Amino acid sequence: DDDDDIPQLSSHTLAALQEFYLEQQQREGMKTSQGFNQYSIGSIEEDWQLSQFWYSDETASCLANEAVVAAGKGGRIACVSAPSVYQKLKEQDGKDFSVCILEYDRRFSVYGEEFIFYDYNQPLNLPENLLPHSFDIVIADPPYLSEECLQKTAETIKYLTKGKILLCTGAIMEEQASKHLGVKICKFIPKHSRNLANEFRCYVNYASGLD
Repeated sequence: DDDDDIPQLSSHTLAALQEFYLEQQQREGMKTSQGFNQYSIGSIEEDWQLSQFWYSDETASCLANEAVVAAGKGGRIACVSAPSVYQKLKEQDGKDFSVCILEYDRRFSVYGEEFIFYDYNQPLNLPENLLPHSFDIVIADPPYLSEECLQKTAETIKYLTKGKILLCTGAIMEEQASKHLGVKICKFIPKHSRNLANEFRCYVNYASGLD
């Protein structure tokens, strides 16, 4: 029999897998039936393989509000690898600002034209219509705590921003953040919906409300 060499899942594993998919379908069904808010934090679940960790609701709100104030009336905001801040900005349904999300995870393409596929390994591989220095503030949360990741993300940030930068990354990256972006650490302590082992901090290069 040709099928003999094909690996087979045990009945227990298969049942567990089916249960997982069923639960997933039920969750999606509940979202639809309850008029689910596609912009709420957690509407797209964290993928730890992509080093994704969503902010707590309070932190996302605080950072979103800071971005709106910093951008000013009619301002443009770019969220680089910071989808939970983007979602919180969209929840505000603001008419006084515009926002886009640069993200590697294509699940966020559900947000339509505001989604821009972004790979930090190719920091300037951006759409032609994304003009240099066209955003009043850039909020960025590089996915990895490494100087290489920060340095490449910094290229993107400097290309996009008119000047203002709000960076969220580990406390251990303070020296590198100053070196590559000229930002200083804030008093505000960002929190995540799940506790992370690494201490996280915010950094800015302007007079912010985070101190």
